[in-house]
Amino acid sequence: MTAPAHVPVLAQEAVAALAIQPEGVYVDGTFGRGGHSRLILGRLAAGGRLIALDRDPDAIRAGAALVDARLTLVRRAFSNLGAVLDELGVVQVNGILLDIGVSSPQLDDAARGFSFRVDAPLDMRMDPESGQSAADWLATATEGEIGEVIRNYGEERFARSIARAIVAARQDAPLRTTGQLANLIAATVKKREPGQHPATRSFQALRIHLNRELEELSTVLPQCVDRLLPGGRLAVISFHSLEDRIVKRFMRDEALGEQPPARLPIPASQIRPGRLALIGRAQHASEAEVAANPRARSAVLRVAERRA
Repeated sequence: MTAPAHVPVLAQEAVAALAIQPEGVYVDGTFGRGGHSRLILGRLAAGGRLIALDRDPDAIRAGAALVDARLTLVRRAFSNLGAVLDELGVVQVNGILLDIGVSSPQLDDAARGFSFRVDAPLDMRMDPESGQSAADWLATATEGEIGEVIRNYGEERFARSIARAIVAARQDAPLRTTGQLANLIAATVKKREPGQHPATRSFQALRIHLNRELEELSTVLPQCVDRLLPGGRLAVISFHSLEDRIVKRFMRDEALGEQPPARLPIPASQIRPGRLALIGRAQHASEAEVAANPRARSAVLRVAERRA
């Protein structure tokens, strides 16, 4: 096996949390550059199987170097998990790993437009062959729509001012590069958070919106539980409070099961029990990992197990 292009966050912890059975079937819903997949394959026997998904064509091309008969790599968004398993004739699996959000290679490749460190085309799509680019969306969205996205997904308190500045600027010329947008936001936001570029929250918000990241996550989680065998594990790594909130609430609700209305006598046999059992507490990257990889600072790993 070739060495991975980058080191994924909480890799050892996430793979250990899957409690891998050597002959089991596992899903890596976010292949990236194969860091997690390599670790999973390293714990599987010859009869084990790994199905990996990614919607980024660059990830699929990089995955071609990982030649392993136990691996099936599919170019699809993880929200299509159930359909992919159906196509492969797989009913249930022993474990599923999701590493949510943008990957380091996507951030580091200036041409993808996720970062403003280098002036590049304003794209931000995880699949650059599908959907609207950030430039195209900003050229047509209303001031209200832009402000709502930046406020809701970036938790940016100056969202309204930024949206107003974007709409005013595009009257003169379209925003086509990351540098144009970052400079516009920097000139608009007067109060800055220490150590953070004023465009950070807005770029994050646009990326989340364009790639429907929260919708994708909310769509895949129920499919994960449906497809897990009893005793199978679901491990999810998130990097944003909005993502983690979705994962936390979903796992909590699936652990509690159906809650009957207060003071209404309903037989226990008619109440759907919880399908998941929470495994441990949320895990965070160690100080050593954060020191080696600052992007690990916000990572949260949550794990749950399918009940019988």
